Amino acid sequence: MEAGEIIFANRKQHAPVPLTCNLRGVPPGLKRWFPGFGMVISHVINSYGMASGKKRLDLSALEAWLWEAACAIRGPVDAPKFKDYILPLIFLKRLSDVFEDELQSLAQELGGRYNAERLVEEDHKLVRFYIPPRARWSAIRTRTTGLGEYLTDAVRAVARENPKLQGVIDLVDFNATAAGQRIVPDEYLRRLVEILSRYRLGLNDVEPDILGRAYEYLLRKFAEGQGQSAGEFYTPREVAILMARILEPEPGMLVYDPCCGSGGLLIKCHLRLLETHGVEENGRRVLPPHVASLKLFGQEINPTTYAMAKMNAFIHDMEAEIALGDTMRRPAFTDAHGRLRTFDLVVANPMWNQDFPQGVYENDPYDRFRFGIPPSSSADWGWIQHMYASLNEGGRLALVIDTGSVSRGSGTSGSNRERDIRRQFVEHDLIEAVLLLPENLFYNTTAPGVIIVINRRKRHPGEILLINASKLFAKGRPKNYLTEEHIEWITRIYGEWRAEEGLSAIISNEEAAANDYNLSPSRYVAQNEGEDVLPLEEAVVRLREAEEERAEADRALREVLRELGLDGIGNAKS
Repeated sequence: MEAGEIIFANRKQHAPVPLTCNLRGVPPGLKRWFPGFGMVISHVINSYGMASGKKRLDLSALEAWLWEAACAIRGPVDAPKFKDYILPLIFLKRLSDVFEDELQSLAQELGGRYNAERLVEEDHKLVRFYIPPRARWSAIRTRTTGLGEYLTDAVRAVARENPKLQGVIDLVDFNATAAGQRIVPDEYLRRLVEILSRYRLGLNDVEPDILGRAYEYLLRKFAEGQGQSAGEFYTPREVAILMARILEPEPGMLVYDPCCGSGGLLIKCHLRLLETHGVEENGRRVLPPHVASLKLFGQEINPTTYAMAKMNAFIHDMEAEIALGDTMRRPAFTDAHGRLRTFDLVVANPMWNQDFPQGVYENDPYDRFRFGIPPSSSADWGWIQHMYASLNEGGRLALVIDTGSVSRGSGTSGSNRERDIRRQFVEHDLIEAVLLLPENLFYNTTAPGVIIVINRRKRHPGEILLINASKLFAKGRPKNYLTEEHIEWITRIYGEWRAEEGLSAIISNEEAAANDYNLSPSRYVAQNEGEDVLPLEEAVVRLREAEEERAEADRALREVLRELGLDGIGNAKS
């Protein structure tokens, strides 16, 4: 078939009928050949353009195209903000193209585009998301003036018609100004719209997993440009894949992320289930009817990041219940009695060394901090206790957290809050594994992290597997990364539960106690290297913790002096 030639087949006459069309409309004789399908064919011509036999976009082409679109507005918008403009428009383009596909399918069943549009206008439930005429991409592309205001009205109209998308697609004002000047002038928006118009993002143009991969590629590119704050919304893809393989979700499981960012960890669990239980169908991997999908739940405190998570889930064509709010102060998922809802799996990358006031822990109505109250200097074990409280009786969790969380306080005389909480987890035989990651993987720090695995029903009671993967990485720019070989190696050691010289060790709970509950893999797995240098972030946390302990000691001393009637001594000036 030549370029510019489109093959149609009507239901009664299966022989293909070649015809050459231009983009302005349907040739006069077309309706005579296909009664009632003129509007459908016109839609197909206008939507797909004249190039026939167009292949589905592959991942590399899609990534290059979307990054070009993002760069179209990169000039006038600061790096931390330009993702807020491009991501909703990519999402709107996907929604609009899928809506057009659904209309086309209905038109073929109902005898014409007019009938399909009339029925959809009467019953929006006939399509997954109803897109009003002014918000459809064909209308947006023809807009020549006032584009910023038009786009803002369009996304708000979509949100009004689809309550699920409220607070997701309608957060950005494309017409916003700063110091009397438009943040993104219409000329940049027009360039962005034109670039996004080159390809369709419909059901038959790009698979949900491929589009999702490209979307996450954009998140990674934004993270590279955003530096420290990138960790708020993005966990490196290979770390997320590793965590999903460690947890190995099973059909029908409830999976929860209490600080879900843009949803990457939940999505990797969904994709892992597709990988292990899915089948190939029409060129894509799907779950067969007898295999239940995961039920995914997440909470995110940042409204913009929450919107990214919702869009990410929709783009991956998966159902996830994402809530907006502060998990530590007001967890969203509770039962009818106000108690924490419990899940089969918990997966998370909380902000490392976050500081919460002591009142958050001391006045907790959910009874989460039974093993001890964390120091104000670091909420790491506060997050871990929330996640543990969110597990059902056979539940497991994997979280990535800063390295110091598994060693701080060990070897010190007297009490230490974090060490004492670790002791409770070890004595209750809940720590299954600790995995030390390489340096410079994460976008908000160069420090290595650790993956802690907690299991209410450990496979090997009384034992803890420690994996030192600090040397398993490939050099990258700007960040290091784990290769597929590294991920396979780590998950095989975890799955086979074995000690391997220079990489892993298995210790007993008693050995952990003998080492004052220091669970750092580097303590038990030697790699013939010099003494570790304490990362700056960890040094700062330890300093804050020491200052907090000193303040507590001062308060205790003043109380003793007060009881002895000597309270003025501590305040005497030299």
